[in-house]
Amino acid sequence: MPMTIGVSALVGVALASIASPVSAQKRFLALGDSYTIGEGVTEAERWPVQLVKKLQERDIRIGAPQIIATTGWTTDELDAAIDAARPAPPYELVTLLIGVNDQYRGRSVDEYRTQFKVLLERALYLAGMEPSRVIVVSIPDWGVTPFNRRRDKAVVAREIDAFNAVNREEAAARQVQWLDITDLTRAEPTAVVDDGLHPSAAMYAQWTERLVPLAVQALRR
Repeated sequence: MPMTIGVSALVGVALASIASPVSAQKRFLALGDSYTIGEGVTEAERWPVQLVKKLQERDIRIGAPQIIATTGWTTDELDAAIDAARPAPPYELVTLLIGVNDQYRGRSVDEYRTQFKVLLERALYLAGMEPSRVIVVSIPDWGVTPFNRRRDKAVVAREIDAFNAVNREEAAARQVQWLDITDLTRAEPTAVVDDGLHPSAAMYAQWTERLVPLAVQALRR
């Protein structure tokens, strides 16, 4: 015999679904390159994963990060990867760290600005057009690492600074958050994995400590 459910019961079920812990879980999208995917470290040691753990310790309901990042990607390659991945907005937190491979391959600052602006607009869209939910992370200085034996460290530093000036300016123009971690990489150039280039888990932990207050600010608004 069919069961009859009243309208009030249906409303109650709908409200319970809306208020469920699963639906309340916040979503985090991390966009980038080797520094975001964590080349050379374990999955648990990647900074997006470390960040989620720190946020959960603060009783913030947030799920595992969705990461769109691969070692070697430039701005245009990340843009194409976002197309392929088709991330579904809105996300309560979106981070963007990209540009080191543009600099390494000798691309100009002007070209970087053009392509970074496109990515930043996409990050904003994916964050539901809420600037406070987006965090731009500065590009680390690879020139100080043991990996660099050929290029002038001072030249690399000037170029990295120029690229970071661009992403900082574009972040400010759109009122999104911006975080400097470049100084940390310069202060501890040997805090890297076995390849002599990519940051160690301990270095990522330092990035995470700086990211936490910005992420908390974004997620509690």
